[in-house]
Amino acid sequence: MAGFLSTLRRIYLSLYNWTVFVGWFQVLYFAVKALREGGPTTVYGFVERPLQLAQTAAVMEILHGLVGLVRSPISATLPQIGSRLFLTWGILWSFPETRAHILVTSLVISWSITEIIRYSFFGMKEAFGFAPSWLLWLRYSTFLILYPTGITSEVGLICVAVPYIKASEKYCIRMPNKWNFSFDYFSASILALAIYIPGMFICIFFVYPSQAMCRKKLFSLSSDHITNIGRKSTHVPVYAWAAQEGSLQVKDG
Repeated sequence: MAGFLSTLRRIYLSLYNWTVFVGWFQVLYFAVKALREGGPTTVYGFVERPLQLAQTAAVMEILHGLVGLVRSPISATLPQIGSRLFLTWGILWSFPETRAHILVTSLVISWSITEIIRYSFFGMKEAFGFAPSWLLWLRYSTFLILYPTGITSEVGLICVAVPYIKASEKYCIRMPNKWNFSFDYFSASILALAIYIPGMFICIFFVYPSQAMCRKKLFSLSSDHITNIGRKSTHVPVYAWAAQEGSLQVKDG
């Protein structure tokens, strides 16, 4: 029975990872197409639907962690996915004034390349039991560029949206009402920035150098060790992200 459930888990996670991989590949394809045909101001119009579908599908990763399908900690997965959904739905979809900004292009390209690599990496591991060394290299190298560009784009787009959020009063709930409850979306967005900005500096000046150091240590290993790291074996030390984009750490099997 345990063997059957393990096989079922691998089939499901393989399908999930490769399906979302296709979604993010579409996002990148349409972004490049938009840049060639219309320039940065047209990127959002080309990628809107596949971006929304691919990013919203990540909600399943919270459920995967809750039911034990994957070992990613919910405490790290939830904030990342929540922030991505806030940008996707709470900023870009809700406030069309932000869509033509150049930061949309850097956001979409950073997200899509990161996720294409990540989902193909886990898709290979679930489907075949290992990931090739070149994909492992991409997995632990591209963050050097894509993490700064991604988080800077996220913070920048929230800042761009803040004046429109304040002027529109969209999603605000004012007193009095039958629920005896009030909510101000502008204040919530400022709170998000207040969390984002210190977090960004902490990651850049503390977590980021730690990741780079661990990456250097990873690629100083022999090719046999690197091959083993790309496999699903838990009998050797495994370098893995503490979160979906999180810090590199050593986990003993």
